[in-house]
Amino acid sequence: MRLLISFAALFLSVILLQLSSGGVGPLDVLSGLTLGFSKQEIGMLGSAHFLGFFIGCWWAPRLMGNVGHSRAFAAFTASGSIGLMAHMMVLDPYAWALMRVASGLCVAGCYTVIEAWLQARVTNETRGRTMGVYRVVDMTGSLAAQMIIGILSPASYISYNLLAILCCAALLPLMLTRTAEPETPSRARLRPRLAIDCSPLAAAAVVVAALSSASFRMVGPIYGQEVGLSAGQIAWFLSAFVLGGALAQLPVGWLADKYDRRWVLVWLSFAAMLSCGITIMASGLGTTGIMLSAGLFGLTTFPIYSVAAAHAHDFATSEERVELSAALMFFFALGAIFAPYLASVLIDDFGPKALFLMISVGHGVLIVFGLARMQVRPTKGARTPYIYTPRTSFTVGRLFRRQRDGSLENRDPGE
Repeated sequence: MRLLISFAALFLSVILLQLSSGGVGPLDVLSGLTLGFSKQEIGMLGSAHFLGFFIGCWWAPRLMGNVGHSRAFAAFTASGSIGLMAHMMVLDPYAWALMRVASGLCVAGCYTVIEAWLQARVTNETRGRTMGVYRVVDMTGSLAAQMIIGILSPASYISYNLLAILCCAALLPLMLTRTAEPETPSRARLRPRLAIDCSPLAAAAVVVAALSSASFRMVGPIYGQEVGLSAGQIAWFLSAFVLGGALAQLPVGWLADKYDRRWVLVWLSFAAMLSCGITIMASGLGTTGIMLSAGLFGLTTFPIYSVAAAHAHDFATSEERVELSAALMFFFALGAIFAPYLASVLIDDFGPKALFLMISVGHGVLIVFGLARMQVRPTKGARTPYIYTPRTSFTVGRLFRRQRDGSLENRDPGE
């Protein structure tokens, strides 16, 4: 309990950061529609966010090494606040795209600082409990961020200023904590090839996870408006997706630890295709049907990243775990950069159902690839545990490396 209290400042910063950064994506979509932006321009904003996220993941460890954790966190928070406040000063989609690069930079940079801070303070005895609380805090903040859209007016100074205030407020807990700033950790090398060497299927799966998650969260409000949802209902629509993903973690984790993870990925993708079809059909069944289908979509797609990460780590050594986590994040960010724009183009050309048709095609390809990989290589004997892995920074692998290694050390060698 003392340990968790000592981390309270970091966890509060996470919640405030999530409320700010998680709210700007849906708000930008609704504001862009209000201001007459095209669907392609709105999709470009989501892609710009993940471009900034990728840059931030790469740059943050270097900045921490130069100026320290606190100053780096302040710099990234300032970039996010500036991007938010500048929205209503220049009503141009390309200017907004630059501002969204700043918001993505803020998210990646701030999470890198927070996770490096946590990594420096936890011990083997406290790691599991601390990471459990961290994942709950992150998921709760993400859920609350979707809900906040229901009370924000699109294309409003007040709405963007409120998000900027929350971003600035994320500074206070971390800046005022009495906990000493940790030493700067060594940077993990970014080796995308490592993910392919360990598991081509896992690399492909995280790209498909990005296709599902990034396109839904960044372009989903367009779909919601097209099927007749109000701004408040769109907030519930996005929240249902996150809630479904949260509820899936325990049962999917149990399946991933008990059965061949490649089959779990294949069946999750099959269920995802089914949920996409149900979501398309539910668009004419009223608000309740749409909400339930969004929850089902989150239930089937949200855990894919964590299952893929667990499968890749089965084939990695302890020394490779941090770099492997960074490599998987690289492929996720790569997919997330292109997914929102592609989804918006397809929606503009073929209607709102094209969003879920695109996602279905991605999962269909993953099924075929997964079945093909089963013919190439047998599954691993001793395996790492399934761990819900936040997609927050390239350094997140440091937090979970010893949990994965510890599970292997405690297993029967004959497993």
